[in-house]
Amino acid sequence: MGIPATALRPAPGISALAPIPVVETGPDFPLATLRAAPDKTHALLDIATRRYPRRLLAGLDRVSRAWLVRWNNEHLDEIDTIARVLGRPGAYFFSINYEWACTCSAAASPDGRSARLIRVLDWKTPGLGRNIICAKVSGAPAGAFAVMTWPGYTGVLQVMAPGRFSASLNQAPMRDPTGLFYLDWAANRRRVWKMPHPTPAHLLRKVAEEARDFDDARRMLSERPISTPAIFTLAGISADETAVIERSENEARVRSHDAVAANHWDEPGWPGQSRGECSHDRACVMRGTEPQFDPEFAWLAPPVLNEKTRLAMVADASEGRLLARGYEATGPATETLDFIWDAAL
Repeated sequence: MGIPATALRPAPGISALAPIPVVETGPDFPLATLRAAPDKTHALLDIATRRYPRRLLAGLDRVSRAWLVRWNNEHLDEIDTIARVLGRPGAYFFSINYEWACTCSAAASPDGRSARLIRVLDWKTPGLGRNIICAKVSGAPAGAFAVMTWPGYTGVLQVMAPGRFSASLNQAPMRDPTGLFYLDWAANRRRVWKMPHPTPAHLLRKVAEEARDFDDARRMLSERPISTPAIFTLAGISADETAVIERSENEARVRSHDAVAANHWDEPGWPGQSRGECSHDRACVMRGTEPQFDPEFAWLAPPVLNEKTRLAMVADASEGRLLARGYEATGPATETLDFIWDAAL
């Protein structure tokens, strides 16, 4: 069951930075957050679309929407509404496209009473750190959840579902790389257009909405087909409920021990070039990182911390607590958000 939120307090000592907004909403959180913070959405689109001529972006929107229509995507009506509210190209393309690097781990809390998720998201687009928000979502079939997201984004990249689990999504290695980024990107994107399955971010959203516990979430993330390879990290309630799930479109490899993920395959046999920089080094550093609720994020250090870091987060679904801070190339970009769900209610 969902647990009502009763406490939200920013960490001390970072008062010069803006707080991360918390938007209370129902399952329609992408549209609700867009209406609550349209300035953040337009600021991000201004930055993200600088390298795309308007005509090209409109064309990418048409192709993206055609893919959603072709495979009867369940979020099409929602994305249509978001596109109308935005009144500019980009809504369809950015709803199904993602290019990032991440480092994550799921491990027992320092006191051994629960499982915790550490999530560090890297993305080269500036502005994502200072424009991040927290959507506090109520009314989903399996219970409430909190998402660190951006207004109008229809997927889920990281989530804490009180009393159930915490989870995050990493980008998987690139298949058959040639070394030419745009050629590689186009080749991988062509594979996606042929897939009748949801994006990994939309699958994680469905898990947040429907999975009732760690086992249910692990099963859905392992068995449901997806449009492109991905890596999921999952932390449940008890200290032994941890998993990394490496995914192709129709296969899964689940690792319960050493639940650390970056942007390379840890299990042998699947080809692909790791994403981001120093993927193996980032994973190695994360293996030695204790999942502490430190409002200053003192554990966050290179190479896990780098100029592309946009979000650092620690979540404990047993405690119903999420600690998060936005980052830009120059360092912290927001106050630390300390979001607590009262598990007694």
